[in-house]
Amino acid sequence: MQELIKGITNFSLGNLIMFVIAGILIYLAIKKEYEPTLLLPIGFGTILANIPFSAAIDQSHGVLTFLYNNTIRNDLFPVLIFIAVGAMIDFGPLLQNPFMLFFGAAAQFGIFATMMVALLLGFDLGEAASIGIIGAADGPTAIFVANKFISPNKSGLIGAITVAAYSYMSLVPIIQPPVIKLLTTKKERLIRMEYHQVNVPKSVKIVFPIVITIIAGLVAPDSVSLVGLLMFGNLIRECGVLERLSQAAQNELANLVTILLGVIIGSTMVAEQFLQWQTLAILGLGLVAFIFDTAGGVLFAKFLNLFLKNKVNPMIGAAGISAFPMSARVIQKMATKEDPTNFIIMQSISANVSGQLGSVVAGGMLLALVPAFL
Repeated sequence: MQELIKGITNFSLGNLIMFVIAGILIYLAIKKEYEPTLLLPIGFGTILANIPFSAAIDQSHGVLTFLYNNTIRNDLFPVLIFIAVGAMIDFGPLLQNPFMLFFGAAAQFGIFATMMVALLLGFDLGEAASIGIIGAADGPTAIFVANKFISPNKSGLIGAITVAAYSYMSLVPIIQPPVIKLLTTKKERLIRMEYHQVNVPKSVKIVFPIVITIIAGLVAPDSVSLVGLLMFGNLIRECGVLERLSQAAQNELANLVTILLGVIIGSTMVAEQFLQWQTLAILGLGLVAFIFDTAGGVLFAKFLNLFLKNKVNPMIGAAGISAFPMSARVIQKMATKEDPTNFIIMQSISANVSGQLGSVVAGGMLLALVPAFL
């Protein structure tokens, strides 16, 4: 009889709070459609993990514990996601306008600014780097970096970082516009930019991922699996002879890994580890990171305009984050709201694509530099 009721008798207030959090995530996924492919599995995984004596996370034979140790802790699932993402990305807009690379770099400012704030709040350097990477606006990169720097006995922090990364990505249309309006004038938001279509040779699109992998690998060898498999996915897309594999990476691989990734991450959100002051701090710092990223890109564009003859619309700088193509759409929507005839979508997409690359490079830099100071 005791075996039948032990789950009920050991149910705690912490478990109830986690059920409520899980319910909120599931609600946001279904009702608000905020990153539903991740937030719904994460929410359900949280329920599985917070049932007392749950067999799913039993240390000896729990299926979710096994999957976590063999797909997340060894980086298997994050790098598989990188292959899928690489196959989805078209670097063509960026190659047509390489100037936009600067915006992809500037918009990573939030990562390093948030790291400094996290250090001041008492997080160690590895944890601060893991929190800062939320500003990359790239969920797989956040998971990858957090796995490197956060110890297994603090897996709840990885869950908090993942939830923050994906939640704020979905809230880009809410977060970015107020920050952009605060930092720009109406005159600046009305700036029109000419776009010239440039034909990018297929050979350039094929060579690009190879060259990026070599350069990034030589500069930061620890980032090879991060950058290399992203570029491998893109090479599959662009080579023209692996269409079936490209489609499989974009669809079957991405869907399968995403389903399991969300449930597994949710299973780390156990009440004892998740309900700490650090969790609230991470959620708050994640928002700070996104705000700093947006501000960094906008202010960088305004700085460039001091020297450029042909001015850039400062809103373009905010598209330098990795939330593709959501951020580019937000910028275009803001532009047409100010002037229905002003189309800067291609420039926004170029900056947004550069942000995809910039976030991975930033993650690689953290992987290379942080261990030297630990």
